[in-house]
Amino acid sequence: MQMRHKQHGGNLDFSLFTSHFSLKFPTFALPMTKGFLIAAPTSGSGKTTVARGLMALLVAKGMEVQPFKCGPDYIDTKFHEAVCGRPSINLDTFMASEEHVKELFARYGENADMCVVEGMMGLFDGYDRDKGSSAEIARVLNLPVVLVVDAKSAAYSMAPLLSGFLHFRTDVRIAGVIFNKVGSEKHRAMLQQVCDDLQVECFGFLPKRAELEQGSRYLGLDFSEKVESAALVNLLEKNVNWQRLLEL
Repeated sequence: MQMRHKQHGGNLDFSLFTSHFSLKFPTFALPMTKGFLIAAPTSGSGKTTVARGLMALLVAKGMEVQPFKCGPDYIDTKFHEAVCGRPSINLDTFMASEEHVKELFARYGENADMCVVEGMMGLFDGYDRDKGSSAEIARVLNLPVVLVVDAKSAAYSMAPLLSGFLHFRTDVRIAGVIFNKVGSEKHRAMLQQVCDDLQVECFGFLPKRAELEQGSRYLGLDFSEKVESAALVNLLEKNVNWQRLLEL
């Protein structure tokens, strides 16, 4: 028995509370669907802007991009859909079983060139420790994680922060980092030294720019306007090694 639920403005597609019932589903073998998950150490690091900007950039390059959102979020999914021209699908291991999350990812990503999953909150923040977190989604789907880190108030102190995320869970693969709000070339060089010392790949350094600031989002909930500016797409293309992300 499978029920689909669509709330106004959302694309949550799941077997009704399967994780809380005794219904049995066959184990689903996850096919080789290409994709990555954009996460962050905390909320407010810039992952939403980076995720949507990368979606827009890949679409501008002629790719079919399938967007996903961790958790029961009905607002980010509408922005994803406006960018990609495809419904964005919620992936939630609280309301659905791991098998159903795998099935959703495979079904909607089957005909896409690349799947981009936007995380929620901090990488390991869930309803019970890390249960239901973005990290759990990455583990279930075997997705590499791209960590967006707000570096505006630190330099080499990023080393112990990143080291903790890199080594906290061996079943979650953090493929690399995008530093946000980088203040200068010297700041950039210091952050690169962090990555060199930790032997973690840096995919880019985003300078502090108005187009990367979101402020109080969604107050009008107006999806009719273009949500990703050409300036943002150009900024990401110039400062992020997006070609490398396609190889993860």
